[in-house]
Amino acid sequence: MDKALLFIVAALGLSTVVNLVLKRLNLSLIIGYIFSGVFLVYALDLHDFAHSEALEHIAEFGIVFLMFTIGLEMSLSKMNRLKDLIFLNGFLQVGVNGGVFYAVAHYVFGIESVSALIVSLAFALSSTAIVLSYLKSSKEIYTPYGQRAMGILIFQDLAVIPILILLGVLSNQSGADVSTIVWETFKSAIVTLGLLFIVGKRLFTWLLHFSANADNDELFMSSVLFIVIGASYLAHFFGFTYSLGAFVAGMIIAETKYYHKVEADIAPFKDILLGTFFILIGMKIDLGLFGENLVLIIEIFVAVLVLKTLITALSLALHTKKDVAFKTAYATSQIGEFALVIFALATAEGLIESEFGKIVTLVTIFSMMVSPFLIPYTNKFTALFFKDTNYIEEVSDIGNVKNHIIICGYSEVGQNVQKHLDMYGFEYIIVDNNPKLIQQALNDGYKAYLGDMSKTAIIEALHVKDAAAIIVTLENPDIKHLVCQRILRIDIDANIIVQIGSQVEREKLRDELEVLNVVDGQVETARILVERVMQCQLSSYRSKRQ
Repeated sequence: MDKALLFIVAALGLSTVVNLVLKRLNLSLIIGYIFSGVFLVYALDLHDFAHSEALEHIAEFGIVFLMFTIGLEMSLSKMNRLKDLIFLNGFLQVGVNGGVFYAVAHYVFGIESVSALIVSLAFALSSTAIVLSYLKSSKEIYTPYGQRAMGILIFQDLAVIPILILLGVLSNQSGADVSTIVWETFKSAIVTLGLLFIVGKRLFTWLLHFSANADNDELFMSSVLFIVIGASYLAHFFGFTYSLGAFVAGMIIAETKYYHKVEADIAPFKDILLGTFFILIGMKIDLGLFGENLVLIIEIFVAVLVLKTLITALSLALHTKKDVAFKTAYATSQIGEFALVIFALATAEGLIESEFGKIVTLVTIFSMMVSPFLIPYTNKFTALFFKDTNYIEEVSDIGNVKNHIIICGYSEVGQNVQKHLDMYGFEYIIVDNNPKLIQQALNDGYKAYLGDMSKTAIIEALHVKDAAAIIVTLENPDIKHLVCQRILRIDIDANIIVQIGSQVEREKLRDELEVLNVVDGQVETARILVERVMQCQLSSYRSKRQ
């Protein structure tokens, strides 16, 4: 264990230096972690240590914390609203891809049926770590294709559970009946989910409430870590993956008022442990085998990338706009980290041959190394095939402006705000992450930029510190909260005026961010209605007096 921790410290130190360079080149930090793992293993001859059980456990918790943050994004109410995005899109992506890959592997290349089934299911999965990290950092998770990609990734993470159960059935050495195994698994699932949702929900809420009221950040952080690790071990105890417990714990906390604070506090742990996971991937790369089979690995990777993109795009295009379907398919076309878990288990249980397992593992690792370079070009690559897709460059800097008003959101309310500002002669700037709305504003001759105001770079480019006011007219409460949070992080004295839709939203902005300048549409409508009634009564009174 001491050796594992020493190696992790050395690897994180090296990856920090490498990632500083990659950051300047706008490249994914995942590459730096993988490179660090490869370099240290070969430089210090630690090939045997790459399979250390202690290191495996530490790295696995990178995925655990990632799944926890996904759970925070997916409360039960939100999952219910997005059930079509998750279950319909996810089933189409995994089911159709898995079926086609199996047919190609078994009937075209003659791979034995069990091996073909395992490879097809593994290749159908995408990388939650890479795709979701990019979508969240770029804020494209809120775009139509980002929402669909997130839904597919969540479905895949849930699909890993039956896939691992299937591996257990295929490698069953005890001779137990399949129906018995399925029944025992079902009972375990009921007990696990029951404990987490019934007992865990009350315990988690009480613990977070107690630690938050104690006004001690360390106590609150320790409570969060206890919840994540405790839920993970509970799921593992009943035979499921650690990440399932973390995901459910995140969903439970998402229903509480503490989820914004929890998400912010847990981010450093997730990023460091996720970096450790990718360092471990780099450690397992056999450069000799990789060099000998480089052409074959690239051919398999390209074939999977193209097939997966086309199959997913055609499947989603049945009920989604073609350009959105293509973006979603392209973003989820890589092979994911759970494929590494599947191949490792399948090889250990003798379900696939050792050499074959090494090749498909290298294909997966190669995919994860290349994908961070490809995903940021999703919009530009889509524009090559769909000429009607508006692609507007995001704002980089608006020049030397001061005392301007920023309209964040150009839907119906934002457009009315713009008209009234025109009446008073104010200088304003429109910003929205919807290309169609920005194109509409540009066509009408207004100063408008495509951008997401929850991004620090966009906030700085719009010179928020020099702005007279920021009017937030966005409709999604979560995005509004995030935008206000990021603006106040840059400028604590920013003059933010927010359109809200409920008393709950007012209280959340007031209590968590101390944003007091809000406009409630329902309250304002009621006030104006009463004013009109009073005006009518006054007119009637004057008429009678005359």
